[in-house]
Amino acid sequence: MNTDQLELLGSSTVLVTGAAGFIGSNLCEALLEKGSKVVGLDNFATGHKKNLSAINKNPNFKFIEGDIRNLEDCHNACNGVDYVLHQAALGSVPRSINDPITSNDVNVGGFLNMLVASRDAEVKRFIYAASSSTYGDSKALPKVEEKIGKPLSPYAITKYVNELYADNFKRTYNLDTIGLRYFNVFGRKQDPNGAYAAVIPKFVMQFMDHESPVINGDGSFSRDFTYIDNVIQMNLRAIVSDNQDALNNVYNTAFGERTTLNELVTLLKEYLSEFDSKIASLEVKNGPERKGDVPHSLASVDKAKTLLGYDPQFDMKSGLREAVKWYWENLK
Repeated sequence: MNTDQLELLGSSTVLVTGAAGFIGSNLCEALLEKGSKVVGLDNFATGHKKNLSAINKNPNFKFIEGDIRNLEDCHNACNGVDYVLHQAALGSVPRSINDPITSNDVNVGGFLNMLVASRDAEVKRFIYAASSSTYGDSKALPKVEEKIGKPLSPYAITKYVNELYADNFKRTYNLDTIGLRYFNVFGRKQDPNGAYAAVIPKFVMQFMDHESPVINGDGSFSRDFTYIDNVIQMNLRAIVSDNQDALNNVYNTAFGERTTLNELVTLLKEYLSEFDSKIASLEVKNGPERKGDVPHSLASVDKAKTLLGYDPQFDMKSGLREAVKWYWENLK
């Protein structure tokens, strides 16, 4: 980023919803490092107070415990804010299949509340976490932003509805928005526990505990695993971009590389066995495929590179090494 863009960050107040979550807390830290004033909003439904421990005493950080399903909380959080990074959501395809009503309440109702509060506060730009699940049953690879299929889960429906609402708020209220379709983000502070834990932290913890992870299916499904620092870069570029053509678009947020679950497990064993040689000999089990799972995801990031200047620095392997090191040092 150039000097003018860094100065913009340093003079801005940014609201991060879902601030105590994996992605949200990393964004808060990155913004504070750039000199921004940061307001964090979270209800701790899936986030953790420990994720904010490093920044709680920072004079440029203000935390509000609140729920995006409460419009008053949203208005309170948006007061005096220049930019919104909306990360708060109930993630997980299986969670949405088990409880579609709550996923819809948070991901659609809460999203609409945040749009209304952002409109009323006249924020300059509303940047939100979209999802690669929006591609649904589209078999085309790589995924390009303008070609999607039918959603395969309630979660995917909610994230697509977010995009429709964002587009409508630009057309109706002239609120500038940018949607970032995240592809399987991983990295430091991602929660390894719980029924809906993401695959990388879950497998890492199981390997560290000398347990055998269970792959859903035969391991041939593939993902565009995306390291957290690439996602941070995309969010910051979405804030500072002065390219008017970049606004009111959605962008794949990924590296642009596909890794099968079998390949992932092989890499995890290799990297973790550098810390504990016993891990290399652990077996992996196979279970049934999960409902609503997209077989393959691979992103084209050409649009983000062209319009936002996106330049991802971490491929899957280099990001995975960083993540494994963090887990070993912090959770072992």
